[in-house]
Amino acid sequence: MALAAARQPSLRSWTVLRPGRPISSIYRPSYENYSPCTSAFIAEQDWFYFNKSELGNYTFGDKYKDGVPLVLDWVAGNQTCEEAKRNLSSYACRNSDCIDSTSAPGYICKCATGFQGNPYLPHGCKDIDECSSPNLYTCHGTCRNTPGNYSCSCPKGQSSKDPKSERCVRDQGIPTSTKIVIGSGVGLVLFISCIFCIILTFQKRKLLREKDKFFQQNGGLRLYEEIRSKQIDTVKIYTKEDLEKATYNFDKNRELGRGGHGTVYKRNLDDGREVAIKRSKVVTEDQSEEFVREMIILSQINHKNIVRLLGCCLEVEIPMLVYEFIPNGILFDFIHDNDGTLIPMITRIRIARESAEALAYLHSSASPPIVHGDVKSLNILLDHNYVPKVSDFGASRMMSIDETQFITMVQGTLGYLDPEYLLVRQLTAKSDVYSFGVVLVELITRKKAIYYDGSSQGKALASSFIEAMNDSRLEEILDDQIMRKENMDVIQEIAEITKECLNMKGDERPTMREVAEKLHMLGGFLQVSSTHHAPEECEALLGESSMRSTLDSVGHHSLETKLGFDVKAGR
Repeated sequence: MALAAARQPSLRSWTVLRPGRPISSIYRPSYENYSPCTSAFIAEQDWFYFNKSELGNYTFGDKYKDGVPLVLDWVAGNQTCEEAKRNLSSYACRNSDCIDSTSAPGYICKCATGFQGNPYLPHGCKDIDECSSPNLYTCHGTCRNTPGNYSCSCPKGQSSKDPKSERCVRDQGIPTSTKIVIGSGVGLVLFISCIFCIILTFQKRKLLREKDKFFQQNGGLRLYEEIRSKQIDTVKIYTKEDLEKATYNFDKNRELGRGGHGTVYKRNLDDGREVAIKRSKVVTEDQSEEFVREMIILSQINHKNIVRLLGCCLEVEIPMLVYEFIPNGILFDFIHDNDGTLIPMITRIRIARESAEALAYLHSSASPPIVHGDVKSLNILLDHNYVPKVSDFGASRMMSIDETQFITMVQGTLGYLDPEYLLVRQLTAKSDVYSFGVVLVELITRKKAIYYDGSSQGKALASSFIEAMNDSRLEEILDDQIMRKENMDVIQEIAEITKECLNMKGDERPTMREVAEKLHMLGGFLQVSSTHHAPEECEALLGESSMRSTLDSVGHHSLETKLGFDVKAGR
């Protein structure tokens, strides 16, 4: 603001007006001695430029009778916006934007961008309809008002980088050649998609047909009927997807072991159970009936020393079996790959006795009797308490028995195979007895069924053992760890039993039940004897329950009392 003021000698008082201050008084004693120098007015700064001609006449009032430009700079209160907001009752900008004053203490209210009106009144700011003022708010297309703003778009078929500032121009049409290329590409994609969908549908149907074919081929329908009619709840029929998911599509990194009969995978099922999944190598179509019958029999076996069968999968070309998982590996590794770790004699007898009891159960208690057909230390597993679990029994029934395939199959069991079987091609319970005799020799010698004793040519352990027995050289072949005075009587008796098991004539071999009973008595005597000599050795790797049950059955009888039997009785 500006102030123009003059003083004449006749003026008794005058007041200087300053910007931002109220006019208190302008004293003029009379109009008779009026002079332009006594005039004062408030106007916009830089609007009035003083000219001396203004002093020579009295036309100033007439010249500006309509008034002069005036700018008032005023504020609300004497606080900043942040301070004023704390007291909403006196806050003037409740419905508008608040701006701190830059010329004096206080604040002013202002309508938001795109709104106009009185910012100090409730709802005093109204939306500006920009579309109704095209001169102020340009739009070269279709204008649409929005709260606080407006949008502008080109009509269909036209375009512009910014319709608010540039005119819309007609779009250029797509060339015919481009349309043909685009159309051909879209058509080709649709055609390929249709072909892919057809192939996918065909493959899914083919897969379902194959799964159904294998299920029926492997005796799935009969097995299902048997399970339902006999109300068997111990075996489950798994789908191919169940086992593929469990083995990560039979990933080699998930393999637990690989043998002559197939591959074993260790996995956890969805129900949390840890299982071993066996994927066999070979099976023939005419064995489905036998396979189903065997599945039913094995699923009903409940013996603590036999690996329990949980289920099978029949939707694949070769059936897969699901067994309980046994954590401590195989007896073969325990004997031969144990870095010479001490295995007490009483532990060896216990493993032999419990394994013999399992085979005796298969031969005489199962209905119908089951011939294992592949007894060896590789097929005897050990649980976390080193309790033996016989596995892979009946595997021979799942394999082709024509001569060519048989030779390939038995290479993995060389050294255990019954010599009589090689002649008559017939597996019997006595075939299992012979193979178990080889396992007994392994336990007391810690030599493999085919071993190399300083020569490049392998030796059959069974033959070496029989020769040592016949030449009274048993101690030469025994494991040094068990060559203790208190063990020798029992070892001699075990050697005699083993010799009977390895008889070339099957009819002259003892039964597995007789072998188990003799081992039971020998183990009991050794335990009583070892209690006096080396009790700490007896407890190694031996479960307490097993020791207690043996002691209870043996009592304090002497070797002569308990073993008063003719070793030839089994013949």
